[in-house]
Amino acid sequence: DDQIERERASQHLPGGCCALAAIYLMGKFYVANAGDSRAIIIRNGEIIPMSREFTPETERQRLQFLAFLRPELLGREFTHLEFPRRIQPKELGKKMLYRDQDMNGWAYKKIQEDDLKFPLVYGEGKKARVMATIGVTRGLGDHDLKVFSSNIPIKPFLSCFPEVRVYDLTQYEHCPDDVLVLGTDGLWDVTNDKEVAGVVMEVLTSYEPNDPCRYTMVAQELVVRSRGVLKERGWRLANDKLGSGDDISVFVIPLGGPGNYT
Repeated sequence: DDQIERERASQHLPGGCCALAAIYLMGKFYVANAGDSRAIIIRNGEIIPMSREFTPETERQRLQFLAFLRPELLGREFTHLEFPRRIQPKELGKKMLYRDQDMNGWAYKKIQEDDLKFPLVYGEGKKARVMATIGVTRGLGDHDLKVFSSNIPIKPFLSCFPEVRVYDLTQYEHCPDDVLVLGTDGLWDVTNDKEVAGVVMEVLTSYEPNDPCRYTMVAQELVVRSRGVLKERGWRLANDKLGSGDDISVFVIPLGGPGNYT
C-alpha cells in the first residue's frame, strides 16, 4: 500500500483494489484477505470458511471508533452515529434509534442538530457505503479518493491490513475432490457457499480423479453460472434472477493428489 502511494504519480494509479492471497508453507495454507473477495475450503462435502468480507457493515464499529477518536476526519459533514434512516429537520428533539461504536444493539437518543449530518456508514448489504462513496473497507490504494464534490479524504477509514486464517493440511487426509476456492465478489454476490460446493462436486465427479483439467473446468463453470445468459432483460441466471454484473475471477486449488484418493 505504501509502494502504491509512492508510485501513484509516476505509474498513474489513482484507484485501488482488494486483495486475497493463499500461501502454502510447511504443510499449512495461509489465506490473507483485505477486501470483499472470499475463500472457502470444501473437504468431504463440508464447507470451511477461510475469509470474511470487509464492508461498511462488517466493520461498522471500527469505522465509528476511528471517527469518534478523530472527529476532524468527518469534515463537519458527517456523523459517526448510525440511524435506521436519514434524520429530518422536523424530527429535532424527538427520540430515535441509534448505534454508537461501542454498541452491538440499538438504543434511543434525543435528536440534536449534529444528528442531521450524513452518517459515516449508510445503507445496507451491497448498498452500504462509507461516506456515501465506497462499499469496501480494506484493500490497497485509493490514496486520492475523496467524498464526491468535497475535499474530505476517505483513505483514513480504509485499511490495507489483511485478516489471516491458517489451515493445517497435515491434520487431514485429503482426496482429489477436496479443494480451496478463491473468488472475487462478482462470484459471491449471486452464488452462496453451498451453491459453489454443489458446482464443485457436480463438475469434479464428471472427470477422472487424475485429470488435471478438472479444476480449471470447475472454475470456468462457476464463472459461467454466476454471469448467467444474456437475455432481453440483461444477464440472467438459471433461476431467472439477475446475474453478476461485476468482474468474476475464480481459482480452484486441489488439496489432495490422485494418490490420496479413496
